Amino acid sequence: MTDYCAKYGYSPDKEAIDRALTLVASNLENVVSRQVLLDCFSMMDLTSLRTDDTPASITKLVEKVNDFQSEYPDFPLPASICVYPNFAETVKAHKKCDDVHITVVAGCFPSSQSFTEVKVRECELAVEKGADEVDIVLSLSSFLEGDYESASDEIRKIRACIDAQAAKQGRQVHLKVILETGLLVSLESVAQASFLAMEAGADFIKTSTGKVSVNATPAVSYVMCECIRAYYKATGKKIGFKPAGGISTALDAVSYYTIVSMILGKEWLNKDFFRFGVSRMANNIISEVLQKTVTYF
Repeated sequence: MTDYCAKYGYSPDKEAIDRALTLVASNLENVVSRQVLLDCFSMMDLTSLRTDDTPASITKLVEKVNDFQSEYPDFPLPASICVYPNFAETVKAHKKCDDVHITVVAGCFPSSQSFTEVKVRECELAVEKGADEVDIVLSLSSFLEGDYESASDEIRKIRACIDAQAAKQGRQVHLKVILETGLLVSLESVAQASFLAMEAGADFIKTSTGKVSVNATPAVSYVMCECIRAYYKATGKKIGFKPAGGISTALDAVSYYTIVSMILGKEWLNKDFFRFGVSRMANNIISEVLQKTVTYF
């Protein structure tokens, strides 16, 4: 079993992390600005992952994105629309904004409890149907048993498959790996999972599915960003970060924005390297910027 933390010379320092996060929390009001909120909005993966999603409801969401800047011309568009893989074609058929990507959750999301072959095929189909970005869940059934090799191999197989399918269409796709940090036992485990996913081919590492009781937290986000920094220092490769689950207020967004800025710097403060997985936060940021209650999405 590879000790990734030893390999990259990183160990979470809980006391230092707690001190840093106390400082972040105490300074949020000074960081909040119209521009920061607009930047956060531009890095959203606007998400609908409901059991009762239908082609009609997803089409309605896409049309709202299409019309958004007619209603709010001073706002940027979200980075992507995130849906279940069977709706990739629906988004592609109705989306008019080329800059808004199609993100899907796949690989037997949210549990990742199935055969690797099934996960690989679902991801391949998602790209075939138009997905630009694929969010999968780390195989916790392997990882939690200490079988890091199997967890890594599965990511590599999915990476190879989606790259091959995208190449047939003359394009590239991004892979985000969800660690489901709320089910990991320690910050050390979060770090091990972060390095494993990055080595195996993740373009982004993502905190959570939003489908368990504990999702994104500042502490695990801090650790993941420190791992991204250590990996970049060792390899020269930039990996993106995506907090998701339970992020709903403007101050939530600014908190994660500040963590990324503090650890990774301004180079990461764009949609190529920083995303939010959100549903409620979109309306809350619009409301905060305009200083009135808005329910658009």
